[in-house]
Amino acid sequence: MIAIIEYNAGNITSVARALHSIGQDFVITDDTKMLDAASHAIFPGVGAAGAAMAYLKDKKLDTWLKHCFHSGKPILGICLGTQIILDSSEENNTDCIGLVAGSTKRFPDNLTSAGQVLKIPHMGWNSITLKHDHPVFAGIDPAAEYYFVHSYYPSPESKEAILGTTDYGMTFCSVLAVRNLIAMQFHPEKSGRPGLQILKNFCAWEGK
Repeated sequence: MIAIIEYNAGNITSVARALHSIGQDFVITDDTKMLDAASHAIFPGVGAAGAAMAYLKDKKLDTWLKHCFHSGKPILGICLGTQIILDSSEENNTDCIGLVAGSTKRFPDNLTSAGQVLKIPHMGWNSITLKHDHPVFAGIDPAAEYYFVHSYYPSPESKEAILGTTDYGMTFCSVLAVRNLIAMQFHPEKSGRPGLQILKNFCAWEGK
């Protein structure tokens, strides 16, 4: 059973629909006992870092995520669920969970590409460049594109934590991976067949 962590953030329903479409059993919950019983945890979300962390702390889900990470249970972070696994976020100057050392930063306002000023938030389809193979990306065309919508991006301290990067006026970390944790700034649940394959691969991944 896959658990989708409920923490009053947007886009959780889209992840549920994607899991349903691939025939995967799941539960949406903020009950730590139900989360403990799950084989895998998905930490998705759209929203503001400050409000999300307030809810997580109130439900003690921040503590649960730390225990989950150290237990070896596979964890998938998506969008906001990627940004707040770091130590802090520039959004609302928020102290975050700290599963991975680093911070979440806002895109500069003066990003340009080919002489054109780029819009923030970064919204649309972009490819990623993987630094090395990973089971969650197995069988996916390296040229595949994924759907992004964000104004902030993860910036881990260690380059070893960066699995993939994307270019949008600058090169930023779009996928990070540390042991049993993999997290991505884009939305696999909104990224067509490649995104659904990522979800399938994650549900079969043992976290090693």
